[in-house]
Amino acid sequence: MTEISDDIKIKFLGGTGEVGRSAIAVGSGKTQILLDYGVMLNHEPGFPMHIPPREVSAIILSHAHLDHCGSIPIFHVRGHTPVYGTPPTYDLTKLLISDFIRVTGYYLPYEYIDLENMLSCYIKTAYREPVKIGDLEVELLNAGHIPGGAQTVVSGSTKRILYTSDMNAVETRLLEGADQSYDEIDVLISESTYAYEDHGDRSEVERRFIERVRETVERGGAVLVPALSVGRSQEILLVLEAHKFEYPVFVDGMAEDANEILFNHPDYIRNPKMFAEAMHKAHWIKGWRDRRLAIKKPCVIVSPAGMLKGGHAIFYMNKVAKKRSNAIFLVSYQIPGTPGRRLLETKKFVLNGRIRKVEADVDHFDFTSHSGRRQLLETARRSGCTKAFTIHGGEENCQLFASLLKDELGIDAVAPKPGDIFKV
Repeated sequence: MTEISDDIKIKFLGGTGEVGRSAIAVGSGKTQILLDYGVMLNHEPGFPMHIPPREVSAIILSHAHLDHCGSIPIFHVRGHTPVYGTPPTYDLTKLLISDFIRVTGYYLPYEYIDLENMLSCYIKTAYREPVKIGDLEVELLNAGHIPGGAQTVVSGSTKRILYTSDMNAVETRLLEGADQSYDEIDVLISESTYAYEDHGDRSEVERRFIERVRETVERGGAVLVPALSVGRSQEILLVLEAHKFEYPVFVDGMAEDANEILFNHPDYIRNPKMFAEAMHKAHWIKGWRDRRLAIKKPCVIVSPAGMLKGGHAIFYMNKVAKKRSNAIFLVSYQIPGTPGRRLLETKKFVLNGRIRKVEADVDHFDFTSHSGRRQLLETARRSGCTKAFTIHGGEENCQLFASLLKDELGIDAVAPKPGDIFKV
């Protein structure tokens, strides 16, 4: 336990040395809030350390991805803990947790009724709208990660804490870059997902992607783009629209539901007009007949899951993978051990129940929604913090980023472990 002063206590309940089950308790006086409370997405979901619901004044939800929101309904099995987040996060969380219960319900300690109870306790909060919660004040800032995603600034009587959650400082087709007008921050809690690397120039990634997609379709092939339903699917459709892609584009799975939600929140989209045009031009898959017809023609098919762990992308894989004229273009980070990562490393996939060599072209394009190494360091510099905690990355990444903050910016930085408590 490290002591700096006695103003605010921070306890790390999850997301330390790992990507998943993000959860941080921040307390001051008689007030304690949670910053996220997510799940680890393995075969059986993993949960953060327990904290008694009666000790939690409120939960601040950064965004709708399950590794940040998937455990929150636990607080609403019997309780009514307030949950603060942006309007799009409300709708997207309902979509994603509902699907999570449908697919994984056997392993979960909550049911649909608890999700409904959680949503009834949700308080929609705009960016830059200060909220007083007991002895603390909270403000959400655009994180540039997914629509409605937020960084959280927590202010006590003498200290200000910035929790980046998942953030991207770089503008994309879908979103403005993160809001980094921080004023003065004392303590930074930063993601470390890409502490090891910088991302390539976004415009060059787009150019190469469009070139490869056109090349495939013009030779008569189909391109499967496995993509996350929220964020990445919309980004890919916007990239195709921005480059005036003239061939058929099909969208399948939960991405359709996410698109409908985002239509209702145009203020959280960088270019609502282009978004509407891209969605209008796309062909929406409505059932198995549409899937079987789509796969027979030269086209692009955008479908979850982004790491090929399930979803309708598996149906398309069984069709697309067998022909050299086709292509599978991965557009998300592929976690080690996932089918997508194995496909990239070995060009093999389980097709119709057997591990087989994939004949189709396979490539990866870095359409990240996370800041790279340089942007992470710049965020810390902009914050003006003197103390930092590095989380949301592999153990080596978190430790490396802590070292970088010390060596390059002179910040007292720590990569915490689960259960660590610090007073700041």
